[in-house]
Amino acid sequence: MPPLPNLTFRTHLSGMPNGWVGVWVLIVAILCVATCQAGPPMTGATAPQLEPLDKLLTSFVGDHKIPGAALAVSRKGKLVYARGCGFADVSKQEVVEPASLFRIASLSKPITAVAVLQLMERGKLKLEDPILQHLSVLVPMSEADRQAHPWQKITIRHCLHHTGGWDSKASFDPMFRPILIAEALQIPSPPAAINIIRFMSTKPIDFPVGDRYAYSNFGYSILGRIIEQASGQTYEQYVQEHVLRPVGVKSARLGKTLLKDCTPGEVLYYDADKTGPSVFAETLKQKVPTPYGVWCLESMDANGGWVFSAVDLVRFATGLDESSQKPLLQPATRKLVLSCRPAGPAGFEANGKPKPSFYGFGWNTRPLQAPDHAHLWHHGALDGVSTLMVHRDDDFDWVILFNTRDKVDGKLPSSAIDIPIHKTVDSIKIWPETDLFSTFEQPARSLRVAESRKSSALGVERLSRNSYEIPLQVSKPHQTCKSVENRLS
Repeated sequence: MPPLPNLTFRTHLSGMPNGWVGVWVLIVAILCVATCQAGPPMTGATAPQLEPLDKLLTSFVGDHKIPGAALAVSRKGKLVYARGCGFADVSKQEVVEPASLFRIASLSKPITAVAVLQLMERGKLKLEDPILQHLSVLVPMSEADRQAHPWQKITIRHCLHHTGGWDSKASFDPMFRPILIAEALQIPSPPAAINIIRFMSTKPIDFPVGDRYAYSNFGYSILGRIIEQASGQTYEQYVQEHVLRPVGVKSARLGKTLLKDCTPGEVLYYDADKTGPSVFAETLKQKVPTPYGVWCLESMDANGGWVFSAVDLVRFATGLDESSQKPLLQPATRKLVLSCRPAGPAGFEANGKPKPSFYGFGWNTRPLQAPDHAHLWHHGALDGVSTLMVHRDDDFDWVILFNTRDKVDGKLPSSAIDIPIHKTVDSIKIWPETDLFSTFEQPARSLRVAESRKSSALGVERLSRNSYEIPLQVSKPHQTCKSVENRLS
């Protein structure tokens, strides 16, 4: 419940006629009731039959004091629901819109996986290719050294399935050790992805290749470099041209770490007053808010670097629908995504029984009884971000994005709302036939001013947990941004 307003009256009730005292008491009571019932602001159009989704979103954001969220849902390829809730910037009361941009963290991995599979379809690579075959320019070594190197046994398929031998729990996640790597290589921090790969090529892997599943951001960073080598384009150029534009995505881009480099239309991120040492040379090891400098988003492009709206992420997901008019993958490749189970413990129990779910080609995958049918989903998290993308077999796709990852009943927001969204979608029996995608053909019409955020001292107090008790004043849309542009799971 939002806090009650601080109501101060200049007139002392004791000096008023008895009748007026009653009137004032009634007015105060009405204001208090209205305040208690008010929820976080909502943006975007809705339909009466979708009121259950409205109630779920507003109650979840309001009850748990989440700064802001965006939810988009498609059915049979049509966008049927797109709403923002709460605030993109709490202190300025700038509301989240359906087209507001968020860091999406590990929802970048399904995008990277589609790019890899497209290049496989075009004969530019094979899933069984050793990764060193495509990294020879980045990690030069003699033929003898290459044949003896532990990475020679790691294939592109292993990286897609997280079975390549890297386990951050057994050693560390190099995507979050930029200072360590920069000092070892004697280069300025933060190091680029290629330098992280060169550093890691000198380190042992954590378990035998293919022996088991261990979630690896680093493996997907390698896939980004393989996409570049196989396509002859930068990772971002290839994805924009071959993955995003074909399904109508226009506003997505790789994000920037620092607040002064905000992307037009991007929300602010909130992480409960947490700070950490900056990894950027200009402010190295100084305390900064965790979403803005304790790791480097630019180095995480292929494993967690994209900035998207919920609407555009749903556009991407619909490209995998069986009935898609703009399919991202050929039918045979789509079947591979839905049904190809990793070998060994990653896909099977110790007794040989298939696991009920597994990590496939960029998605958590739960096969259904019908052959080549499955539900797909992926969560993402960074300091200040919690995200979820779901691709259901019944042609429903949805995306929920939060600008905090503060726990809700011990869970990340995206995990806490996961099952409630499923239940709410299943409860709705009549869906609109209109398609809202055309409403969002252009990037967000109202974008935030970045000029006031360029000071490196934009304080921790502006981004503090205490600042996002949801206010009730009239909210303002965010305006044009002049500057263009935890941990990851």
